[in-house]
Amino acid sequence: MSYANFDTKELCRKYRTNVPRLIRAWKKGFNDLELSRITGVNVTTLHRIRSEIELYHRRARLARMISADGEQAPAQRHIFLRPLL
Repeated sequence: MSYANFDTKELCRKYRTNVPRLIRAWKKGFNDLELSRITGVNVTTLHRIRSEIELYHRRARLARMISADGEQAPAQRHIFLRPLL
């Protein structure tokens, strides 16, 4: 998935940093500590940015799945196993 699907300018304004640059660095394999040292952005802020991007992608996948099915997908898609009693 490309990060061009959502508004990176809004995230850039919200966090006052270059979000596309952070995304490219994450794709190259940099971790949050290295990015914090390079960019000067706090580690917790990086974690917030990453979780917000993941949440957007999760919502987009769910919307695509619902539109592909033509009807609402079932709420539970996981198989929960009972522990042995």
